[in-house]
Amino acid sequence: MVSTEKVNRRDGYRQAVTPLKLNRVALGGHLPGRGSAVQKSFADLFCGIGGFHVAATNLGMRPVFACDIDEEARKSYRANFGIEPSGDIRAIDAANIPDHDILLAGFPCQPFSIIGNMQAFSDPRGTLWFEIVRIIEGKRPRGIVLENVKQLTTVARGTVIRQILDDLAGLGYCADYRVLNALDFGLPQKRERTIIVASIERFERFPWPTAPLPLKPLEEILESDPAPKYYASAHIRRKRQARHHTDIRPAIWHENKGGNISSHPWACALRAGASYNYLLVDGERRFTPRELLRLQGFPDDFGIVCNDSQTRKQTGNAVPVPVAEAAIRGVVDVIQGSPSYGVGAPPYRAISFWPDP
Repeated sequence: MVSTEKVNRRDGYRQAVTPLKLNRVALGGHLPGRGSAVQKSFADLFCGIGGFHVAATNLGMRPVFACDIDEEARKSYRANFGIEPSGDIRAIDAANIPDHDILLAGFPCQPFSIIGNMQAFSDPRGTLWFEIVRIIEGKRPRGIVLENVKQLTTVARGTVIRQILDDLAGLGYCADYRVLNALDFGLPQKRERTIIVASIERFERFPWPTAPLPLKPLEEILESDPAPKYYASAHIRRKRQARHHTDIRPAIWHENKGGNISSHPWACALRAGASYNYLLVDGERRFTPRELLRLQGFPDDFGIVCNDSQTRKQTGNAVPVPVAEAAIRGVVDVIQGSPSYGVGAPPYRAISFWPDP
């Protein structure tokens, strides 16, 4: 059983590098499911390096807009997808964003994370949620997928997640959320993220995944001959190995904020601003940029165009691709199951392509 946390809100429903070939489904195709075969379009807010983009185009969707305030992230996005993302979302007029079927947004997580001291809406970055609300109100996408840290569900005693769900209900959307773990989607990374889904079509039960996928072994993630620069100093290696021993190989050694060391056949969550050596392969070396991308589900034809430091930051901020793909697929399952558009669609019981628990 996939480990999740859930709350339903049905009662709120009311009346210039050559782009790499990342798509596993031709862009001219369409999403599986019921209803119209017209290709779905998406907008990618707070796009980062494009975890949502890879997920959506894997499903045959067409990008129409992207934005991110980080210049280096935009550089990577542009190089890989041939799209020039806009900058600061606060300066973007919703009227200038093309119409789209699905809105995707991995909005800044620092205000809600343990690392960011969980200041929530008191942190200026936390107020960027209201920019998403502004764009949803202006564009009225049929479906929405949002991603943030696990702590979004509990910060400020749950008032933040309640406000987000109430805001979506106030805009006429039926919404749900769960905490999903990348480990359950085949990635050897324990990365728990809050996924919020919403549809302008009403649903009684959202088709969340229920059965975990087989875990990809670390051997398929790790490079065979990493450069010497990725090895920790001899002093750090000796210090770690004096304090910890494991028979697991390969293993990822994790040192937490308290200095305790554990090892697993998977990585703890990648973080954008963590200690440089908090994760070490077999207690010896750091991940390479390609390994970091693999841990987030990016394909090997994803181009690395930024330096190691930037790539480490970017992957630490990214949404795991298979997690995003499952959520998008579920939203499309809902909106394609209704024969009508917009507010006033009849009550709809989502039929999942995943088995019931």
